[in-house]
Amino acid sequence: MKKLLLVDGSNLLFQMFFGMPSRIVNAAGKPIHGTLGFVGALLKIMRMVEPTHAAVLFDGEHGTERNILSADYKANRQDLSAVAKEDSPFSQLADIYAALDCLGLRHTEVEEFETDDVIASYAIRLAGEYDIVISSFDSDFFQLAGEHVSVLRYRGDRTVLCGPDYVREKFGVGPERFADFKALVGDSADNLRGAAGVGPKTAAALIGQFGSLGELLGRKEEIQKPSVRASVSESAARIALNYRLIKLDDRARLPFEQDYLACDIGGITTSEVLRGIGLR
Repeated sequence: MKKLLLVDGSNLLFQMFFGMPSRIVNAAGKPIHGTLGFVGALLKIMRMVEPTHAAVLFDGEHGTERNILSADYKANRQDLSAVAKEDSPFSQLADIYAALDCLGLRHTEVEEFETDDVIASYAIRLAGEYDIVISSFDSDFFQLAGEHVSVLRYRGDRTVLCGPDYVREKFGVGPERFADFKALVGDSADNLRGAAGVGPKTAAALIGQFGSLGELLGRKEEIQKPSVRASVSESAARIALNYRLIKLDDRARLPFEQDYLACDIGGITTSEVLRGIGLR
């Protein structure tokens, strides 16, 4: 079966830019550590996955439906427009785009939606026709894990390829209920508060008992523990909103037809890519 690799480019950029051990400049004094880390990691991911097709997707500079639903959504993120240019990952974005062009990989900044939404749309629509691998540390993607969809969390030699069994073992719920689970516990990365006093074990037990978040909220008076019942009742509206913010679907427009995503990077190295775009 054909294999489609979907790379959360913004996620990988931030991981590499802030995760490199030191600030690296080239002979001309230009900072290249983000580009170096991104290209090196991407080539390793490509060789782990061995995709027949690939796309690298980046968040655009725009608000989305989620920002309209909640002013608090991602409001805790650092405002990178206020930092020095060389301290922002976006300062190396043009070089990364040039590197992707050098590799012959399709890439784009997502319009209207978030990158999550476009990746989810590809995964939901094409799973079965392709084996889908999503490369990202965004846990929202766990809700998409299935027979033909897995989530790759790149950490060099500690990289993990996560399928449905991984999600069940780690969180106590299956992928089909991961959004329900996450709505209950919250997500500090996206500034979403869950129900106070409801941790992962309690959330998994509640979802297991009631079957879904909708059933839980509709029958919250049946929750046995008084403190949990009170917490869920008091935060029911916020939990329901969390679910709307977390749940992924296939409504987003696909920026590329799948046949356009065929790829073959051959044996090219990071150094060859950097030389090819004039950074070495």
